[in-house]
Amino acid sequence: MTAGGNGRTLKESGPATCGPAGEGVVVSHVTIKEIARRCGVSQGAVSYALNNRPGVSEATRARVLKVAAELEWVPNRAARQLSAARSETFGLVLARTAQTLIEEPYFMGFVGGVESVLSERSYALALQVVADLAEEMATYRKWAAERRVDGVIVVDLRVDDPRIPLLRKLDLPAVLVGDPELAGGMPCVWTNGTAAMNAALDHVASLGHRAVARVAGPPDFGEIWIRDRAFEFATCRLGLTGQVRHTDFSAVQGATTTRDLLTGDARPTAIIYDNDLMAVAGLAVVQGLGLRIPDDITLVAWDDSTLCRITNPAITAMSHNIVGYGAEVTRRLLELLSGARPQAHLYSTPLLTIRESSGPPPS
Repeated sequence: MTAGGNGRTLKESGPATCGPAGEGVVVSHVTIKEIARRCGVSQGAVSYALNNRPGVSEATRARVLKVAAELEWVPNRAARQLSAARSETFGLVLARTAQTLIEEPYFMGFVGGVESVLSERSYALALQVVADLAEEMATYRKWAAERRVDGVIVVDLRVDDPRIPLLRKLDLPAVLVGDPELAGGMPCVWTNGTAAMNAALDHVASLGHRAVARVAGPPDFGEIWIRDRAFEFATCRLGLTGQVRHTDFSAVQGATTTRDLLTGDARPTAIIYDNDLMAVAGLAVVQGLGLRIPDDITLVAWDDSTLCRITNPAITAMSHNIVGYGAEVTRRLLELLSGARPQAHLYSTPLLTIRESSGPPPS
């Protein structure tokens, strides 16, 4: 579905003033006229390009969008509100490698939950896979300029996330997937990672383990930062020796890090993984080294996808409903578009599901 149809035209945005007459502060806005001047085309051509309407060549459209992005142009809010039409499309951008997305069961379940709600409303999902955060932000600018989506779902929050001020500037409705501590006051849906990490460490400590390692995700992800902090506090509280190794969430790095931990000098007797994919890769490494699970090493995964249940032995995991999580986020975005007050919603606290990979440390 193409946003910007139905004869909608973006109107030129002029300077705005605020405050009493003679004392107001003038706020300059980039106008369609300025973009047209920079591109050497008419204002009508700029309007067609920004609205993704026919009437201009693809080369002109690309040049207009490039200049608009460089000038940080955003649509005039009043002009947007003049049109009640919607694209009936939500956007989701994933800044992950294609290989990780193919292997990682988390996003398959999450997207499935999103689609389950959108299909009931005859909405579409615009799913874009990009290389990095900069390309993700460029996608939001393009979507906003072309009115391609009615709102976006934002994942993998960072500490001081640069996407938050951009989404506000673009006036692009969004629900963030992550802790309110990371959301900067924007609407969000989250799971309690701190409580879950405490439960995982309480579990291994109750079995008698004193040396625990964690194979973690990327350290710049806010969710991982929260888990890092919880892991540090909990190991101190329980008197455990803890070590953290950060990875990119992939099976390759999960396996490599597990091998390094188990062949190093300070070998742990329990390992907690930040996703199921790395836990399964780690299990294969443990068995390849001739170690027994759980006699020699206890493994705990995060998310509890089908992978944890079909391995031999089955893997203990912090379990939560990933499909339901995606569905809840989508419902909250629909409510936001219907005028609901922006707020943070706690979806769940992952629960410990104990399986055969848990046992006491070797004597």
